[in-house]
Amino acid sequence: MTKFRTIKIYCAKCNTLLYKYYKAGNGHLVKCFVHRIKNDYTNGDLKCPKCNTEFAHETMAYRKPAYKIIQGKIYVKG
Repeated sequence: MTKFRTIKIYCAKCNTLLYKYYKAGNGHLVKCFVHRIKNDYTNGDLKCPKCNTEFAHETMAYRKPAYKIIQGKIYVKG
């Protein structure tokens, strides 16, 4: 069974909280699976609600909808 931990994803430009997310495994955050997002603080358009910086692109991974993170646009705590 895979262990999940809750992380917080922030905008690197203005430090706004974007998501609370259930992350599996170790390593960098490369993509977010939509079904693992616990709380979404964005407007659903993959842009920061405060500074309007685009931080991800829609994609499919393992036949599930996901958001591919643009590296350098976000930082993670947790």
